[in-house]
Amino acid sequence: MLSMGAYGTWPSPIDAALAASHDGRPEYVGVVGDEVWWTEPRPAEAGRRALVRRRADGTEESPLPAPWNVRSRVIEYGGVPWAGATRPDGGPLIVFVHFPDQRLYAYEPDGGGAPRPITPVSATGGGLRWADPRLLLDRGEVWCVLEEFTGEAPTDVRRVIAAVPLDGSAAEDRTAVRELTDDRHRFVTGPRLSPDGRRAAWIAWDHPRMPWDGTVVMLGEVPESGPFTGVRPVVGDTDESVAQVDWAPDGSLLFVSDIGGWWEIQRIRPETLGPAGAPGVVPSTGLCPGRGEEFGGPLWKIGLQWFHPMENGLIAVIHGKGSTALGVLDPATGEVVDAAGPWTEWAATLAVQGDRVIGVAASPRSAYEIVELDTGTGHARVIGAAHRDPVDPAYYPEPRIRTFSGPDNREIHAHIYPPHSPDHSAPHEELAPYVVWAHGGPTGHAPLVLDLEIAYFTSRGIGVAEVNYGGSTGYGRAYRDRLREQWGVVDVEDCAAVASALAAEGTADPSRLAVRGGSAGGWTTAASLTSTDVYACGTISYPILDLLGWATDETHDFESQYLESLVGPLAEVPGRYRDRSPLYHADRVSAPFLLLQGLDDVICPPAQCERFLDRMAGRGVPHAYLAFEGEGHGFRRADTMVRALEAELSLYAQTFGIDRTDIPRLEFRG
Repeated sequence: MLSMGAYGTWPSPIDAALAASHDGRPEYVGVVGDEVWWTEPRPAEAGRRALVRRRADGTEESPLPAPWNVRSRVIEYGGVPWAGATRPDGGPLIVFVHFPDQRLYAYEPDGGGAPRPITPVSATGGGLRWADPRLLLDRGEVWCVLEEFTGEAPTDVRRVIAAVPLDGSAAEDRTAVRELTDDRHRFVTGPRLSPDGRRAAWIAWDHPRMPWDGTVVMLGEVPESGPFTGVRPVVGDTDESVAQVDWAPDGSLLFVSDIGGWWEIQRIRPETLGPAGAPGVVPSTGLCPGRGEEFGGPLWKIGLQWFHPMENGLIAVIHGKGSTALGVLDPATGEVVDAAGPWTEWAATLAVQGDRVIGVAASPRSAYEIVELDTGTGHARVIGAAHRDPVDPAYYPEPRIRTFSGPDNREIHAHIYPPHSPDHSAPHEELAPYVVWAHGGPTGHAPLVLDLEIAYFTSRGIGVAEVNYGGSTGYGRAYRDRLREQWGVVDVEDCAAVASALAAEGTADPSRLAVRGGSAGGWTTAASLTSTDVYACGTISYPILDLLGWATDETHDFESQYLESLVGPLAEVPGRYRDRSPLYHADRVSAPFLLLQGLDDVICPPAQCERFLDRMAGRGVPHAYLAFEGEGHGFRRADTMVRALEAELSLYAQTFGIDRTDIPRLEFRG
């Protein structure tokens, strides 16, 4: 029998510690011989990323104990941090990036001793960093992206493709690193070697474009020694985003381009690539055009994969609109056959082992796990990091996929998670409090997956609305471009439109609406509190608050000119930067808020929070500021996440008039 209780007061077995312990997901899956490897979060171990090995017999182990932390800092968001290959004696060789010093290490897990560094340390700026490695045992090298700081400023940086000798000769000598490209492009991905070993392809782009704005595919010939020769662009442009490139077994060049309005797979036949030094862009053919689906996504990390060629000529693909599926594309017919299963979201990482495809997938009832698809039988099964329900799944929320109407009748996509408990209900006449979640990016997407942070609130009687506002990925380029020069306008309007619609239809209590977000979502939250009266309170995490500061010297190189497209060219519209910044409109904030910040954040630095708080001082608006040592952009430590989640619940409880004594009371300043 259901117990009656007001929304927000329900007891729940999903506490903050449980939600924190399940934060994060497996990433960067790969195959080494007959084994599958991947990285996995360890919130209880200071937030490190462990490298996990699944042996052929199905057993899992983590061969590198703490404090080894397999994570790259290239472009600060990182990228593929490891690669593996089978040595001639049959054992695995692993090369990985260790987060604290960002050096590359070589490791033989079966009796080879401790990992040994194969790259040097640099004391200049952020030092030397590495990502997206490829092991070439026949050359005795690992090829990868090298990010090198040349000064103390965050924008004093160059990036090239480099070859690192596996013998360790570069561990003390920077000159032993062989650069394969020059630094004519600000950003590059790791190289993909053609089947005959004669050519390498990679993606490049330059400021002020972001990789989802415009990139080019570069092609170079691979000599016996020295840098690539005959380097030239073969596809892409300033307004065409190529998100991934790779080679098919027949020597065709495959890539994902949004030239047709959606990220779709295209092919360049080998005979049309021409000899070294051939000029111009070459023609390509779409393999499955016109489906109105994405076969790619935003390149926030170096080396993300949405497709993987197979030896039989088929192509494993991740595709969809809104949510994603794993499928197998036949390039001869354009037909895509999807894997059966409950999964609604596939991470941008794939590996192939014969006729089997390995990926990372989740659903509204399961967290991310390692899934293997047998393309011969069509059968998919979980083979690693298997989801196990930490509580009765009856406490999980039931999402509703909704499309709302915003200003100018534009579509707004959202996932609505009503309050849900198997043993509690609210009085029939009571309307539920709701929190609008604005995702980060802003060129990002809220996936349709089980998230125990959402369940933490819904199981207590507080609804959650995840909004994929204009600018989000997953719905084509036109939807993504809605945010162009409209950041702080379209995102704010779309979130408010969803909140207002939920209130108007009688789903949500209009007097108990909140907004929350981190990074770009923190910006949207702060901008909402300074420009709308929809919300009773808000939770602002590691935000951007001052566009002028962020556009000059207060962020990292990768996003240092992002605002040129999100807001407009600074030289042409400087007033817009001030007009939209929450910092300069702190006097408009009247709703209570919680501000959360990592003190080691170089992307959205704490200095912006401190300036904002100075302007809020003495205004009588209740607010709290929690800053965390050892945390950067996005929280990774279990104790941090517990404190942040309980503080957020306390904010809502106090603002919405909910009596909760099971969490620490958040102390406000005015």
